[in-house]
Amino acid sequence: MAKESSHALRSADVHRVVVIVDENSNPFELGCATEVFGLRRPEIGRALYDFRLCSPEPRTLMRDGFFTLTGVSDLATADTADTLIVPNRPDVEVPRRPAVLDAVRRAHARGARLVGFCSGAFTLAEAGVLDGRRATAHWQWADSFRARFPSVRLQSDVLFVDDGDILTAAGSAAALDLGLHVVRRDHGAEVANSVSRRLVFAAHRDGGQRQFVERPMPDLPDESLAPVLAWAQERLDSPLPVSALAARAAVSPATLHRRFRAQLGTTPLTWLTGERLALACRLIEQGESRLERVARLSGLGTAANLRILMRREAGITPSAYMRRFGPETK
Repeated sequence: MAKESSHALRSADVHRVVVIVDENSNPFELGCATEVFGLRRPEIGRALYDFRLCSPEPRTLMRDGFFTLTGVSDLATADTADTLIVPNRPDVEVPRRPAVLDAVRRAHARGARLVGFCSGAFTLAEAGVLDGRRATAHWQWADSFRARFPSVRLQSDVLFVDDGDILTAAGSAAALDLGLHVVRRDHGAEVANSVSRRLVFAAHRDGGQRQFVERPMPDLPDESLAPVLAWAQERLDSPLPVSALAARAAVSPATLHRRFRAQLGTTPLTWLTGERLALACRLIEQGESRLERVARLSGLGTAANLRILMRREAGITPSAYMRRFGPETK
């Protein structure tokens, strides 16, 4: 599929995402940002973001000299960002360029959203914008990060942390999780699902899931949860106690809990609640305004329970979500 940039689609009301690329930056996370924020979305029918790259130097040698990036704008573009994605690089002990750190500080001071993928948390912390804030980074650098930045509240065993105007993701694939979370936050669950389908990537993995699951390759028979997850997703409006999920998987409830922990880093109930909330959001986006019906169709029971769970898990009420992402806003 041809990959067209959203670069030419800038208008006054399109959110601008700018990535700072510095020497030895990781190309994988740059690719994640480009895939999520930088491509045109003809299947959606409107521009989601205006995407730009910038660098402190005209020629930027990427990680381990894999390739050289040229032809991007200078750091002045960072001053136009609504969302600024900071550099991430494997040499975490090497100080970041003062010009890059100044650009991050200016963006934070004017209220831009800041995003750090993988070791990008080191850039944010070195700029001083993470003091007293929650953040995450790749698990293998957790001890080093805590030693250098003790004032940051590092959560080292989660996929990503959304701390409002500063968001950080753990290693590699968690950049896609956080990117889709940002799309969901900006444009709603339906649009995020469309982006994830094009990525052929899971639409939603909760940020609180574990980064790293130490699990050997399974012996036969296959113990994958995929069949029972697919079965449950088709029946979210029905009662689904853990005992029913366990029976479908032909295991005991205790074994099912162990498999959820091992494979997903969460519990059956937490996973099920997340799926039901995602369905509730899609129903609202599709035009269902009756909250009792939304709650019933998504398996959340009552409008009161829907309100409690949406506020707790998404930080927004159903009514506010409807005003922001309902069909009349598109």
